Amino acid sequence: MDIIGPDTLVFGVEDVAAASRFAQDFGLTPRMTGVEDGVFEALDGTSITIKPADDPSLPPPIWAAPNIREVVYGCVDQASVDAVGEELAKDRDVRRDADGSVHAVDDDGYPLAFQVTTRRTIPPQGVGLNSPGSAPGRAANVIAADAAAVPKLCTLSHVVLFSKNIEVAERFYVERLQFRTTDTFEGVGPFLRPKANRDHHTLFLIGAGRVGLEHFAFHVAGPSELLSSGYAFAKKGYKSAWGPGRHIFGSNYFWYFESPFGGKIEFDADMDIHDDEWEPRVFKATPETAQIYVFKPADKYLPGPARRTETG
Repeated sequence: MDIIGPDTLVFGVEDVAAASRFAQDFGLTPRMTGVEDGVFEALDGTSITIKPADDPSLPPPIWAAPNIREVVYGCVDQASVDAVGEELAKDRDVRRDADGSVHAVDDDGYPLAFQVTTRRTIPPQGVGLNSPGSAPGRAANVIAADAAAVPKLCTLSHVVLFSKNIEVAERFYVERLQFRTTDTFEGVGPFLRPKANRDHHTLFLIGAGRVGLEHFAFHVAGPSELLSSGYAFAKKGYKSAWGPGRHIFGSNYFWYFESPFGGKIEFDADMDIHDDEWEPRVFKATPETAQIYVFKPADKYLPGPARRTETG
């Protein structure tokens, strides 16, 4: 079964208007013009779906609102979707919709859906890096620093969920859905990638004795776009939670913000990719293993000669 990763994350929130403004300020685009359907997209069509917490079309809540209500996974083809349905029907209820999608729950009770992916191919984003000793990443006279540029969210990167029983949860994704464990924080949980995706992870599970959203992330083109996006977002008044910095597991640059979705939201960039030859690492979870470095945002600054004080 060739699962690619999450096509959309579905949220039930208390204030749809505020959550929708947040999504657009973060850089997502409403899917439909003139008709509000609650879907906000990245460039490749991956998205989040925002609905009122009491919307009867949503699966039952797994935790108090606001929170995640369903993870919709994109698959390479209908045969993969059908294979998921056949596998999960062995021991749980499975609903098959007229559009071919399959719906079930995982062993923590999270509602899952599987569909033929809606992802679109996008052109390369950002500009190349000029690194000493390497061929130029961009042509002569191409300027990288464009203060007017607005970085785009390229694709939904990953989701991080709390788990009631981390060993059971990991077995479900690895043995039933053919995910691969790439790395593990000892005593915390595994990073997982689906079979048809080489990103270090699209899912990270955190053992917490409960369920609910920890955070989710969208990829931007690179570290410069991440810093620009995070800086602009913070200037709009949104609260930075962690970053900017760079992780060790996955190597991705990160910048997290508080969100109205029940957990944090993250800009990320430059994640490692892996194949089946990769040997998973196990690290004890500490601040030193969680990141190589982390900074705090500050106002812009212009260097110059020190000003004298009245008494200086």
